Order: sequence, then structure tokens, then C-alpha cells
Amino acid sequence: MSRPRKRSTNSAAHRYPREARLNEILREVIADELTRIDDERLEFVTVTSVDVDAELNRGIVFFDSLAGEAGDKTILGVLEEHRRRIQSSIGRQLRAKKTPVLEFRPDEVIRAAERIDEVLRADRERRDRMARDDD
Repeated sequence: MSRPRKRSTNSAAHRYPREARLNEILREVIADELTRIDDERLEFVTVTSVDVDAELNRGIVFFDSLAGEAGDKTILGVLEEHRRRIQSSIGRQLRAKKTPVLEFRPDEVIRAAERIDEVLRADRERRDRMARDDD
């Protein structure tokens, strides 16, 4: 006779991997659906990450685009136009009891990294110019 499985007392250890997997699956499904949507305004939009709560009530979709900060308002509007379609696609593909309500936000981590890269590049160019001037 088999023994009953023990339940782990550390629920956080089980919850994190599940949520991380779910976030990655959602990112892939959403990115795939964006390629299927025939809207040229979404052509250069990249889904960078998804953060869904444990109860699958809400999901925050982080994105970046070649339009940068100047294009955020337009892209947010377009993503909102297609939000229901994207959520339906999630429901069909995941076959989950619930589909999270999506909220779209620009990925500020990517933007901050780009700004840091610009500062470092400018500093490197300045040092290179100074080194050439010294020669």
C-alpha cells in the first residue's frame, strides 16, 4: 500500500516556481498573440515580462518598443484595444479556470538600462577624445 504524500510546510518554495513558470508561459502566449494581431502599430513591440498574482486575478504585462518613451501612449492605447482578444487567447491556450485581467506598462527596467548605457557610452567617448587630444 502506498503512503500518502506529505505536504510541504514551505508553501513559498512551491508557489514561486509555479508563478515563475506561469509568468513565462503568459509572456509567450501574449507575445505570440501580438504577432497574430494585424496592427502595424504593434510591429516593433516586445513583451519583456509578465507578473501575475497568485490567484490569477490580475496580470501586469511589461513591454518595450523601438518607439521608446515617445510611443508609449499610442502603444498603450493599441494594447488596450486588443486586451480582450489577448485575454481570450490566454484562456483558450491555458485552459485555466480563470484568465487574469491584463494591464500593460512600459518596462522601466529596460529604459533605465538604456539610459545607463548612454551615459557610459558618452563617458567612454569623452575619455577617448581626451586621450587623442593628449597624443
